[in-house]
Amino acid sequence: MEMPKPSEADKERFRSVVPDRPDVVIKPMFGNLGAFVNGNMFAGLFGPTIGIKLSGEDRELLESSERTVPFGPAERPMGGYTGLPEVWNEEGDGDDARARAWTEKAFNYVATLPPKEPKAPKAKSSQ
Repeated sequence: MEMPKPSEADKERFRSVVPDRPDVVIKPMFGNLGAFVNGNMFAGLFGPTIGIKLSGEDRELLESSERTVPFGPAERPMGGYTGLPEVWNEEGDGDDARARAWTEKAFNYVATLPPKEPKAPKAKSSQ
């Protein structure tokens, strides 16, 4: 499975559409970026594609009205995430505003989910 690498411009665009809130954490993930609230990812970057996690109702609305794309590897897209239309990457400020609005919806939805519990450290084998 090939992991596409985002350009610096892709990373900057991602940061520009993610809500600027104190409870948002952006961190690297497999050479890409993820945006988290309460330990849950609400937006991610996979190559040039921004994926967001929406409520079922909002996901249906976005996917039925725009040319969304699968988010993640082609062989195994991430369930529950919708890739924002790739055409929005080139169309400029109006589409950045739409990307920001949808990413804000993703943040608001995921912020209502229970906080993610940290994983317990794995015990080391005694061999």
